Amino acid sequence: MASASAHLNTHRQSPRKVRVVADMVRGKSVEEALNILTFVPKRAGLPLKKLLASAVANAENLSLGNNLVVKDISVDAGKILYRSIPMAHGRAFPMRKRTSHVSITVSEAAPKAAKPKRAAKKAKAAKVTTA
Repeated sequence: MASASAHLNTHRQSPRKVRVVADMVRGKSVEEALNILTFVPKRAGLPLKKLLASAVANAENLSLGNNLVVKDISVDAGKILYRSIPMAHGRAFPMRKRTSHVSITVSEAAPKAAKPKRAAKKAKAAKVTTA
């Protein structure tokens, strides 16, 4: 099954906060995921929405189908920017400004298998019991 991906490197937000939003859209259809990311009240919603739109554009470029699903979305830690913050008695305490690397993969949804008819199941069960 073909897939398309997109990456967002060095997003200036901690991975812990971005993972909360990423977990909301994992495994959802693209339309549903875009709807969730539009209305989620978190700062990570807009960058992830743009990233998902980029992955969908990559899928269209690869001429994948219209029935796309968010197959995988992962948030990893990026570089940490070390800064100092002044404290009492002339001390300087470290401040770690964290960044995130986000990668998203969309693929075509697997076709759902047709369920067998009840009559066929009953006939099969009757055959087994009479034999």
